[in-house]
Amino acid sequence: MAIDYVKADETDLLASAGGKVTGVTLLWGDRVKVLGASGSHVKVKARGREGYVRKSDLGGKSLLELYFIDVGQGDGVLIRAPDHRHVLVDGGFARRLQQTGKNAADFVDWKFVKDYGTKTISLDAVITSHNDADHFGGLWDLLSDDPKAKSELDATRITVDAFYHAGLSWWKKGNSRTLGNRADTNDGPMWTWILGDRAEVEAALGPGSGPKLAGEWAKLFESVIKAKTSNGGRTPIRRLSDKQEYLPGFEPGNGSVAIKVLAPVEFKAAGKPALRRFSGGNSKNTNGQSILLRVDYGRSRILLTGDLNTASQDALLRDYAGAVQEFECDVVKACHHGSDDVSYKFLQAIRPAVTVISSGDNEGHDHPRPGIVAASAMTGYLTIKDDHIVSPLIYSTELARSHKFSSTAMLEVAQANSATLEVKGKALAGAKVTFPKKKGQTKAAWKTLDRALVLSGLVYGLINVRTDGEKILCATMNEADQSWQIKTITSRF
Repeated sequence: MAIDYVKADETDLLASAGGKVTGVTLLWGDRVKVLGASGSHVKVKARGREGYVRKSDLGGKSLLELYFIDVGQGDGVLIRAPDHRHVLVDGGFARRLQQTGKNAADFVDWKFVKDYGTKTISLDAVITSHNDADHFGGLWDLLSDDPKAKSELDATRITVDAFYHAGLSWWKKGNSRTLGNRADTNDGPMWTWILGDRAEVEAALGPGSGPKLAGEWAKLFESVIKAKTSNGGRTPIRRLSDKQEYLPGFEPGNGSVAIKVLAPVEFKAAGKPALRRFSGGNSKNTNGQSILLRVDYGRSRILLTGDLNTASQDALLRDYAGAVQEFECDVVKACHHGSDDVSYKFLQAIRPAVTVISSGDNEGHDHPRPGIVAASAMTGYLTIKDDHIVSPLIYSTELARSHKFSSTAMLEVAQANSATLEVKGKALAGAKVTFPKKKGQTKAAWKTLDRALVLSGLVYGLINVRTDGEKILCATMNEADQSWQIKTITSRF
């Protein structure tokens, strides 16, 4: 079967040539398998569905695609290069901590199995931006050989050609954990226990002397060292810093996608790698040492910032004094889920036309903060056409998500004798649903089924960003008819 690509911004997948819409709308750059032709329409398979599209809407080319995945609290970004290489950056919290029970592992599984039609998930690189569980937990769900985790996936094989991390790690300290040893240097206070390549990971997990990785962070690497490459070898593990300059295999040249590594900025302490230690506690440091990536394709620049905070952004502005234009971009994944712990000067330096905020469900964080939404708009690249704002645009995965709730019509309960108990009509008032008891509650809350609303529909807050190196398309799905809300801008670099 031949592969083609959608060249229109969007096109409907039809049940027959010129017939009814199937409920699937394809986007610019969507990859389709051509099954045959029928007059002015072409029969294709796309997103796991067969249907017909207008012939005039095909004939496009493969694009750079970024999927900002709705992982609730956390980050998850899947990058698909025009040459069909894939990089996964972060995965959100583990499923067991997600209100939806889903994270980036589930989207990646859908993408390969349903969209591409393969039972193998082939990732050229997996990157955990830093050692916070709302970023690496979903990677464990994807890579783990735990039967329960594997049962959630339709894929039967997962390959990872390289795994990357930021270096700053959680180490065992008695019954607790620590970010390791520190030292004072001419460049300021530094962390000195910096995790490196596969051999260092294996030593930090195995028996014998030396510091050992702790907790969920150790659990992640236990799954990584069991991972295999597409050729059946052991997955290489490497640390990223500005010293690498580019992600291996994604260096600039030949019109391909380049992924530049801008942070963490690496220093030396006693001749060994060290990372800057920020004041303010562990979370300031785990977030502050996030991997900062810039994805370049043609004239387009997309910045992935992890959970960088004010302290680390101010430090980066000093580290890149005279070269802050390295941070300028068309699209940015906002720092730290829309937290207001962000440097306004850094936002002025990046000056994006599009900001994507990966905000979640954790009520204690209350992201995105109103002030940072306003600051993102004020510092964004302004374009006005025909008295309408083209940019800046601000997206949020949480705001893009939508729910549909319905009342209960009937409850069916399977009985041991294979019969089915039906509860409906007025009897629903006697059927009680009890909710898990929350912390601080003396007893659990409950409702009768005639008064309880049930989640009957969900549109995930996926943010699509696609570019041919000139035009950039941003799309979110409409709840009402599963169509796409589309905005386009022009790259400026």
